[in-house]
Amino acid sequence: MGSLHPVPQVCTPLLLKFSPSSPSIWTLFTVNRSFLYKQRYPLLATMAVYTQGRLPVSSPNTHKLAPKREKMELETDAISILQEKIRRDHGKREATRPRMDSQEADMYIQLVKEQQQRGLQKLKVDRECKEGGVFSYKVDPYTLRSGDYVVHKKVGVGRFVGIKFDVSRTSTEPIEFVFIEYADGMAKLPVKQATRMLYRYNLPNETKKPRTLSKLSDTSAWERRKTKGKVAIQKMVVDLMELYLHRLKQKRPPYPRSPAMAEFASQFPYEPTPDQKQAFIDVEKDLTDRETPMDRLICGDVGFGKTEVALRAIFCVVSAGKQAMVLAPTIVLAKQHFDVISERFSKYPSIKVGLLSRFQGKAEKEEHLNMIKKGDLDIIVGTHSLLGNRVVYNNLGLLVVDEEQRFGVKQKEKIASFKTSVDVLTLSATPIPRTLYLALTGFRDASLISTPPPERVPIKTHLSAFGKEKVIAAIRYELDRGGQVFYVLPRIKGLEEVMDFLKQSFPDVDIAIAHGKQYSKQLEETMEKFAQGEIKILICTNIVESGLDIQNANTIIIQDVQQFGLAQLYQLRGRVGRADREAYAYLFYPDKSLLSDQALERLAALEECRELGQGFQLAERDMGIRGFGTIFGEQQTGDVGNVGIDLFFEMLFESLSKVEEHRVVSVPYQSVEIDININPHLPSEYINYLENPMEIINDAEKAAEKDIWSLMQFTENLRRQYGKEPYSMEILLKKLYVRRMAADLGINRIYASGKMVGMETRMSKRVFKLMTDSMISDVHRNSLIFEGGQIRAELLLELPREQLLNWIFQCLAELHASLPALIKY
Repeated sequence: MGSLHPVPQVCTPLLLKFSPSSPSIWTLFTVNRSFLYKQRYPLLATMAVYTQGRLPVSSPNTHKLAPKREKMELETDAISILQEKIRRDHGKREATRPRMDSQEADMYIQLVKEQQQRGLQKLKVDRECKEGGVFSYKVDPYTLRSGDYVVHKKVGVGRFVGIKFDVSRTSTEPIEFVFIEYADGMAKLPVKQATRMLYRYNLPNETKKPRTLSKLSDTSAWERRKTKGKVAIQKMVVDLMELYLHRLKQKRPPYPRSPAMAEFASQFPYEPTPDQKQAFIDVEKDLTDRETPMDRLICGDVGFGKTEVALRAIFCVVSAGKQAMVLAPTIVLAKQHFDVISERFSKYPSIKVGLLSRFQGKAEKEEHLNMIKKGDLDIIVGTHSLLGNRVVYNNLGLLVVDEEQRFGVKQKEKIASFKTSVDVLTLSATPIPRTLYLALTGFRDASLISTPPPERVPIKTHLSAFGKEKVIAAIRYELDRGGQVFYVLPRIKGLEEVMDFLKQSFPDVDIAIAHGKQYSKQLEETMEKFAQGEIKILICTNIVESGLDIQNANTIIIQDVQQFGLAQLYQLRGRVGRADREAYAYLFYPDKSLLSDQALERLAALEECRELGQGFQLAERDMGIRGFGTIFGEQQTGDVGNVGIDLFFEMLFESLSKVEEHRVVSVPYQSVEIDININPHLPSEYINYLENPMEIINDAEKAAEKDIWSLMQFTENLRRQYGKEPYSMEILLKKLYVRRMAADLGINRIYASGKMVGMETRMSKRVFKLMTDSMISDVHRNSLIFEGGQIRAELLLELPREQLLNWIFQCLAELHASLPALIKY
């Protein structure tokens, strides 16, 4: 933060006394003024002193002459540093986010806690529920291999060496000990104790190796890392809570339940599985019982019936006169959705279905856009082009997103913007880690369809090094039984080479190539021919990853699997096995010695998840392998990654279960008392330079009363118009900032008595601890204690008043930085 400023020397003092009860921050006493000045500023002239002498910072003329010096001053100025810190820590949303009131906060916290419990029970069946309903992510020491990195909750990161029998100090009977290597020695702890304290360690990037091992002799560094992780988690929890509260505030009338919905559902030709039935009920309740827009994730393997859930939701919304948008990541999948929806809604001629794609000509596209705008199209299917500015909906009610993880960052942001106003249903076989995390924490409703339909059989998966003979044998077996084959490569480069090899091996078989860079018509024709069975082998990129439903294609060959993501491989494997015929997936990699540790781990995970319905476990496994970068963004990666993913999740659930204990109750700005008598000197040249001094002062007070963002904007406008203010004006601005920050923090009085500074507050001890844990400055942290509703600081010496104000300003600025980690209302 900024350094303490020396008190400027001026000729005639100007006395300013701060009165908390007064509507103005200034009580000014006059000595002498010229008649001209009295006429120009009659009110100010009766209150202000004319001060001779040089300006402590700059005169009006030097503002224009010294832009470089001014920029340098602004960069080191304490107010500028605070403003930058608020922008960085509080984020853009904070400026426009509606305040949470007490009743809403109570209701929402309760709702989140209930949802969290449901989410945990449903989605984490493979985890053991420990006492108090908190899920444990601790590791079983017997599952560890020598060399694995582990986290001891109290000591930090170490390397697991092994388990062996040894004699303890208290007994002659040998017992099993876990041996862990740290930076400064070896630790051993009984297996029973290890099961309570150890976690697996994963870093948030590809390297599994931590920067350093922790020290047994000094655990303070580990405690700091853990604290940083805890604060980062708390910030994320609060950020999500406030965003989702904003969603809860959005209202729409519940959709009517009609007999037509039951009639539409009866057209489903299969007997629904128990999971499917529950998903139907969940979505129907979201639409017909709730007044807030739906945001539900339907997670289920390919062919498990997610589309049927979406169709029923679409019917409910469209039959009530609203439009529905179905968003797919590829044109192939969009076309398939269009065909399925068109067929299902063919009995309802009044419901119009349209496809918006790059396959269309300009005239056809314009006609579709016009129909969407007028409301002549009820169901609109397409790729990310549906999110463009040219698509104007007449009365959009529902957005169905298929495989959200396939969209780019900008598209995901656009999808998120829809969630505050329309109902959103997301379909996924392997949700992206962030989506999974939201579902696990209860911030997102989720329905899991994990029961396969009775006719589905597991896909037989073969993982091995590439060999041409193996490929030919696999294809020949499928062709001999009258089936078709997908041959997938990670890149377009290489498709032609495979084509030549297969043409030589199978000269009489129809083979085609498909990838996203082909002409629209060519790609469409190829896909159509493959769907009709005319093409027997389709050589393609992962353009077929999502949704292509070819009942007769029951063998898939994937070359260079190490270049695909785990979720991608899982999706690709799901392209086969859509019928009751046994399906095969052949995953080929080059020589294993060429693969990275991460690639090997990914392949091992895929082999383990051979059973149907394991997309969720795979997505969670993917989190462990890929780390946090894709979950939270790079900013939090460092803090969260410091503790490893398993301890992070345990801390996350702990934070959620105690979320109501981290509330800070702000107080009205006008009720804050600052009992510090400060006498800054205001130069008359600066007063004369200001166009309307009294109006500016009143505007400053009004901005501070509103919120910190308004005060920041006021300060920036003042500096933009008049340059950097003199030191005395800076002191006045700091008073406003101190009072505003105190109000935000729930501090209603600040006073000084000798070397002691006291702050009266209604905050809890837990809130105070989280605030001080967040502080960067050891000087401020170590000087603060919390006793009987007061924050107190014992300074080393009695400071001059301006320096004391600066100290309080810096201290509050540090405390204020923790606000994003606290629930505010």
